Amino acid sequence: MTNWDKEYLKLCKKILNEGVEVENRTGTNTIKVPSYNFHFDLSKEFPILQTKQLFFKNAITEILWIYQAQTNDVRWLHERGNKVWDEWMIDDDGIYRTYEIINGEKVLKSEKYFGKEFSGTIGTAYGWIVNKYKLTDYLLNSLKNNQSDRRRVISLWQNEWLDQAVLPSCVWSSEWDVTDGKLNAWVHQRSCDVPLGLPFNVTQYATLLTLIAQVTNLDVGTLDWSIKDAHIYVNQIDGIEKQIKREQLYEKLNRLSLTDLKLLKQKLEDEQFEKEITEENDTTLKIVDILLTDEKPYLWVNPDIKDFYDFDNSKELKDIKVKQYKHMGKIKFPIAQ
Repeated sequence: MTNWDKEYLKLCKKILNEGVEVENRTGTNTIKVPSYNFHFDLSKEFPILQTKQLFFKNAITEILWIYQAQTNDVRWLHERGNKVWDEWMIDDDGIYRTYEIINGEKVLKSEKYFGKEFSGTIGTAYGWIVNKYKLTDYLLNSLKNNQSDRRRVISLWQNEWLDQAVLPSCVWSSEWDVTDGKLNAWVHQRSCDVPLGLPFNVTQYATLLTLIAQVTNLDVGTLDWSIKDAHIYVNQIDGIEKQIKREQLYEKLNRLSLTDLKLLKQKLEDEQFEKEITEENDTTLKIVDILLTDEKPYLWVNPDIKDFYDFDNSKELKDIKVKQYKHMGKIKFPIAQ
């Protein structure tokens, strides 16, 4: 299990134990704490959760969608099998609609007209802002030509365009510096869906920093993360509690000897062969498999790529791979619009 798992679940426990239940625009209450911070040394660990499966290809193609392709068009993601922005996509008639389920029926909750020119997009947010203000180019040029620059602030929050954005940027700004030949970043998140958004976002920006470090001839350094309004939706609590139980099971199994772990693995595999294995036993088998290896997940980046815009952003992500990634299985969390 990664150190990121431990720190992440520490936040989850804090929210469940100390958080305050509040209403919000979605109609589904959240349990929240007002602020939280993380610190990562990317030279020691690539942050990706193992207590639940993270679909890292979706995470990485999304960050490339924003900073490399610099587009707001959700269909670009569809071409890569990525549907993470479907709930915020403007319909073909230029209207963005939200829905809720009432008595098993999908019922229209709200609608807003953006214009047909925005159909298939999320409006003036994320990649649209990056492209308009040439934020990636600014960052790359600064790192290549003026490493002592202390004005390297990337802001996706531009007030004049908020009304035309379906969802104004949650991860809205980052600051970048070079210290002792290492690239470091500080990322700010104004609103954080901890079960769904945070695992994606941290892995994304760790990847982005690694890519940018490579093409600017820098080593990877630290990633700091600050959150304003870290929350869990009330209909996500069961999933988070399941994830916490996985951590507890991991700690329990970690006290077994190597011999006992191998015997347990054989027993579980025999059960899987003889009959359909239960979800509980499948999780246990995955945890045992993690414990039986010293390998940790890591990010592989094609060393031959020297230009940020040359990294392959196809569905295959030929130049960017998360290797040795073992996890404890999926946990499905509902999305709040």
